[in-house]
Amino acid sequence: MLAPMILSHPLALFGGANATIAAMKIATFNVNGVNGRLPVLLRWLKETSPDVVCLQELKSETFPQSAVRAAGYEAIWSGQKSWNGVAILARGKGMIETRRALPGDEDDLHSRYIEAAVDGLLIGCLYLPNGNPFRSEKFDFKLRWFERLIAHGAELLASGAPIVLAGDYNVMPTELDVYKPERWVNDALFRVEVRAAFSRLVAQGWTDALRTLHPGERIYTFWDYFRNAYARDAGLRIDHLLLSPSVAARLKAAGVDRAVRGWEKASDHAPVWIEVAEGAAGRPKRTSRLSSGRRLGIKNP
Repeated sequence: MLAPMILSHPLALFGGANATIAAMKIATFNVNGVNGRLPVLLRWLKETSPDVVCLQELKSETFPQSAVRAAGYEAIWSGQKSWNGVAILARGKGMIETRRALPGDEDDLHSRYIEAAVDGLLIGCLYLPNGNPFRSEKFDFKLRWFERLIAHGAELLASGAPIVLAGDYNVMPTELDVYKPERWVNDALFRVEVRAAFSRLVAQGWTDALRTLHPGERIYTFWDYFRNAYARDAGLRIDHLLLSPSVAARLKAAGVDRAVRGWEKASDHAPVWIEVAEGAAGRPKRTSRLSSGRRLGIKNP
């Protein structure tokens, strides 16, 4: 694993106060094993052509770089045997890695965070700990990791750069984000402490992209393999894209490629994506919203 690092002057990569955001489709996808589910990933990339993709749960020390490159993407990744692992893919765009590993704990060797500058945006890809069972060291580690993310998020916002923090946060922020919330009150993904930490992060000035464009809709990004959860739509919304103010001002569309969850040998997560409009980073231009309903991923004309 490379040593964690961040550029001394990150704004130099983003054009300073006069930065321009390129039109871009950015997605996050917990692939639940990048090598074993490579056909699913490649099919989805071919059918949807996102510009930037954040992947989680690679579950491997190796990465299928040749296959991903043949699909038109360059990649940076931080892998780990059997567990964790994150990557950022970029299609036809320059990418400069700025950090791997979340700051704040030199003893944390989990591959859960990677960050890069991509065509005028700073992209942070994260896989937050699950934390179960509640009242365990795993839960305490999750809360400590969240505190480190909150601290790093504040530093990122203070830089003034246009930023997207995308990934599997392992938290359902509200009751609207979980099937039968009463069954999850003592689960580490829905505990009040975890939801409060997510709220504190967002309150720094981040925009929850999917919820912003769909404020009252029951939208899920994860369906367990058990009890026919996908067919019953018994899901959770745990994959999020948080946007800094300059990116939120250009937010155009957002959706979930729900159908991918139903493919053969699919991940238990579905890809989540946003589109941002080209323009000066500080000028609002929200041009469209997505249609309502269960089938997300279709823009209104």
